[in-house]
Amino acid sequence: MKSAALTFLLALFAALSTGCGEPAEASTPVLRFSAIPGENSSEMIEKFGRVAEHLAAELGVPVAYAHVSDYGASVEAFKSGDVQLAWFGGLTGVRARRAVPGAAAIAQGRIDPKYHSYFIANPASGLRPGQEAFPLDLAGKTFTFGSDSSTSGRLMPEYFLREATGQSPAEFFGAEMSFSGNHDRTWQLVQDGSFDAGVLSYVTYDQRVAEGKIDPERCFVVWRTPDYPDYSWHARPDLDERFGAGFTERLRATLIAIEDPQLLGAMMRTDGLISASNEDFDALEGLAEELELIR
Repeated sequence: MKSAALTFLLALFAALSTGCGEPAEASTPVLRFSAIPGENSSEMIEKFGRVAEHLAAELGVPVAYAHVSDYGASVEAFKSGDVQLAWFGGLTGVRARRAVPGAAAIAQGRIDPKYHSYFIANPASGLRPGQEAFPLDLAGKTFTFGSDSSTSGRLMPEYFLREATGQSPAEFFGAEMSFSGNHDRTWQLVQDGSFDAGVLSYVTYDQRVAEGKIDPERCFVVWRTPDYPDYSWHARPDLDERFGAGFTERLRATLIAIEDPQLLGAMMRTDGLISASNEDFDALEGLAEELELIR
């Protein structure tokens, strides 16, 4: 209640402190942020709402979380300026930076420089868990990626699949290939037998197992990909102009200083955040170009 009240008072103060006839945002603009939708919408709104309250208290400006429907919408909101800060995956971050020159990665999870994906399967598929090499017997199985803009649910799994088989996903899996839209939907479709197999973020899989939502007997890991860089917070280049000199660095420091498990849980990053830069994703950007997922 206290944190919610603080957020309200900051917004009220912004409205009352403006000059006569001027819009509130002219004096104290609102920092709006979004996040790519990797899980249930209501859970994300609740979790990132707490992040908004924390940032408002630490930074002294009104902060609001703007939920988006899909990965593409998160990039569009950042591009248009509807949000000034966003939690992106590797591929969406690359797309956002190309759409907004000067945009910068400012923070990432401690785990994000060495991220990976799990290829998962249902026992009815006839596949077996824990193979060291890419499981070539996935060929012809019904298969679902996550979002077509996901790094861990599409870009990097597709790259490793092509590297192992010399084929595109459409050639390898055939007609029964799909995109679920997000990580949670992927494991649900595999666990209930709608698809033989799929691929998703290892963090989502491990967390859902710990929560008792995934039954590892009905939805098991058949292969873990090699590591690659993934998620990060991105800031638009006009933050200092909107909120004052040095604001971007204050924001970076505030994110890195977060220790509350509930706040980190919104990002599924229990080990905290570290600084990030655009150069951390150069290799990933090259792969996205190679697979023609960016122009």
